[in-house]
Amino acid sequence: MTLTIKTFSGPSAVPYFDDVARLRIEVFRAFPYLYEGSADYERKYLSTYARSPGSIFVLAFDGDEVVGAATGTPMKGETREVKAPFVVGGFNTDAIFYFGESILRSSYRGRGIGVRFIEEREDHAKNLGGMTHCTFCAVERPDDHPRRPADYVPLDEFWRNRGYLPRPDLRTTFNWQDLDETQESPKPMSFWIKEL
Repeated sequence: MTLTIKTFSGPSAVPYFDDVARLRIEVFRAFPYLYEGSADYERKYLSTYARSPGSIFVLAFDGDEVVGAATGTPMKGETREVKAPFVVGGFNTDAIFYFGESILRSSYRGRGIGVRFIEEREDHAKNLGGMTHCTFCAVERPDDHPRRPADYVPLDEFWRNRGYLPRPDLRTTFNWQDLDETQESPKPMSFWIKEL
């Protein structure tokens, strides 16, 4: 196994979109996201990051195979759903760097790749200049959710150890189709934030 981490600016990641799309669908099928994805949606989603000035893709490779991916972009290029809580909360959204996702095939976890994903995006945000915070959001699922595995461990401690704090006052909703749904429905999301 030869693990490497490589970073790409928006358009330079396009050759890996199909790999990242397949990985997103694979990883996000698991709890807590339970995401029923499609390749077409994924390509459109990833294209928004490729077009966003200042965006970054951090990819983990095992040889030539993409086994992990993380994205980020200045918040000013993000959707209304992402920006609105920060606008209402009095933040300068031009100074916030948003982490889109961090996904890693389960057999590669526990090797420091998730830490690298955060560090690479934070360094990128600092190098852009003018960024005061990094943030991301996580889906909220009830503790008694029927698909919650008995051995599920939330990532809260991992995020806190990286300096991120939950902000329950910063909330939004994203729409997607769960595995047991016939159409998309809104999912509650809450933000975590760190001052750079």
